[in-house]
Amino acid sequence: MSSSIPFERYDEEFLSLTEQVTSKLRPLDPSTASSSTSLPPTAEADVKMAHNLLLQADDLLKQMGLEARGVDDAAVKRDLLAKVRVCKTRLANLRDDYESAKNHIDRSSLGLNEDIELGGRNGSNNSGGGRNRTNGSKERLLSNTDTLQSQSDTLANARSIMAETEGVALEITEELGRHRETISSAHGRVRQVTGMTNRARRIVQSMSRREVQQKLILYGVAGTIVLVFLMLIYGMFKA
Repeated sequence: MSSSIPFERYDEEFLSLTEQVTSKLRPLDPSTASSSTSLPPTAEADVKMAHNLLLQADDLLKQMGLEARGVDDAAVKRDLLAKVRVCKTRLANLRDDYESAKNHIDRSSLGLNEDIELGGRNGSNNSGGGRNRTNGSKERLLSNTDTLQSQSDTLANARSIMAETEGVALEITEELGRHRETISSAHGRVRQVTGMTNRARRIVQSMSRREVQQKLILYGVAGTIVLVFLMLIYGMFKA
């Protein structure tokens, strides 16, 4: 269970980062601010800070995934991976909030919100057509900006996926290395047991040879004793 302690630290840091992002984006939420409400003077700085915090949270989430996949206990690993999925969902929602706030700031910086409101009030005036044309140009400019931002986000997501895939590949490589070490260790033990078996076989063979030699010596001594006894008997009868 001690292996999950670094993960808990990552989880607490991730929660802190997401809370900071939420606090930065809350005043910029277009759904809670009317078109006539001016943005706070720190709006652009807040959205940049939120972007940096989101990048930090994304890097931290990758570390959390690696830490969770490196846990040996299957039950703990399953719980930690479930937490990672929840954090991914929360991060995706914050990215959507960031995009909404950024688009709101872009529209405000181009004067679209104010122009649309004024255009609605003065729609009957002759200058309305010129204002509508201006709004159309600004809308197209904003659309192009959104397209470029979307492409940048797609590239960023692709890089994130590549980094995560690389992390998984490294983890698999390390796992294969551990398996290779285990197999090598098993082979070493097999060779050791084989060597011990060969030594035991040689010892048994040596004992068998000594037993045969002892039997031969015993037979030779017995034969010699019998021969000497027969010679003594022969000598006695001859005398």
